[in-house]
Amino acid sequence: QVQVVESGGGSVQAGGSLRLSCGASGYGYDRYCMAWFRQAAGKEREGVAAIASDGSTRYADSVKGRFNSSRDNAKYSLYLQMNSLRPEDTAMYYCAAGSPWWGVDGWYCSVQRSQYKYWGQGTQVTVSS
Repeated sequence: QVQVVESGGGSVQAGGSLRLSCGASGYGYDRYCMAWFRQAAGKEREGVAAIASDGSTRYADSVKGRFNSSRDNAKYSLYLQMNSLRPEDTAMYYCAAGSPWWGVDGWYCSVQRSQYKYWGQGTQVTVSS
């Protein structure tokens, strides 16, 4: 079992940057897929970025080229660097952990909510125009 706690949210003007962090604890963290999700008011929770244990990443189209996710397995940490922020990025951001899925190309991590079993409480990001 893995526990995760997010930090680093806040308010920023459009075009600005924020860096979110996620601290993890629990056995086997380094083997899990880690991901960032977000949920805006009145909307479904959506996947933003996923990162496998080897550091390979997958991003939602809406954030490609602007967001970058990384992880430090030795520090049990996950990060999300968010640049060129837009008002539509305003949401509660969640860190999540889940087991890899097996596909035709091997094990992989997706941005599908159903892949993730362990969730943090979220950190708010607000982008003003």
